Amino acid sequence: MSVRAADFPYLSGPTPLALAHRGGALLPDNVGLENTLGAFRRARALGYRHLETDAHVTADGEVVAFHDDSLDRVTDAEGRIADLPWSEVSQARVGGVEPVPRLADLLEEMPDALLNIDVKADAALEPTVEVLRRHGAVERVCIGSFSERRVRAARRALGPRLATAAGPVGTAALRFTPDVVARVLHTPAPVLQVPAHHRVAGRVVELVTPGFVRRAHAAGKQVHVWFHSWSVEDAPEYHRLLDLGVDGVVADRIDVLADVLAERGRPLTGGAVG
Repeated sequence: MSVRAADFPYLSGPTPLALAHRGGALLPDNVGLENTLGAFRRARALGYRHLETDAHVTADGEVVAFHDDSLDRVTDAEGRIADLPWSEVSQARVGGVEPVPRLADLLEEMPDALLNIDVKADAALEPTVEVLRRHGAVERVCIGSFSERRVRAARRALGPRLATAAGPVGTAALRFTPDVVARVLHTPAPVLQVPAHHRVAGRVVELVTPGFVRRAHAAGKQVHVWFHSWSVEDAPEYHRLLDLGVDGVVADRIDVLADVLAERGRPLTGGAVG
């Protein structure tokens, strides 16, 4: 039986979905404070209900909402998260200001938020599954990963009501190879999350085309688009993707995307967490 996006509560709202990437990493007030509760609060205040985050696990099993495998880049501390106990990670400050949140903290503070979770490490999968079970959050999350094996394991563990994103689909094969497209469209994942562009042999190619979106929709899938750090992410690009019919945009410039959606008659209505 084909797995269709409409069958999942996480994906059942009106499209296009607006997802705040790491809470909206390039919102001016969030720069340097990605994946913090403060960043997610500001996204919610703009009306974002769908929040994108990443998951790593500490040496003693705490799942943190954090992108990198080490603290070095964005905090005032150092060390690989997997090698550190939560007691040390909890003392680190993102941008020297905000603590690293646990996934449980995010689920508890924002019980009506919908989370897109990228499980970044094999060791993080089972603890993430346990956090979601404990909080009864299976139907309000979408699990993705560059590891197809992790995504399959999450489906097995959490059952058919879990929305998942197709595994490593960010390749030029999706754009140019019909048999790969056909295989991906028959994935048990209801959503395809792809980069807007991909570098192949030194040149940038567009992965999201009218044909690809059309085939995805015919299979009952949604198409969500994210951006590489080197991608152009601005209002014209958002308009271009929305004109192609994509179902979701994973944005860093969440203020700009909110303006674009309002201009198109689709203002955000998620509201702030009280």
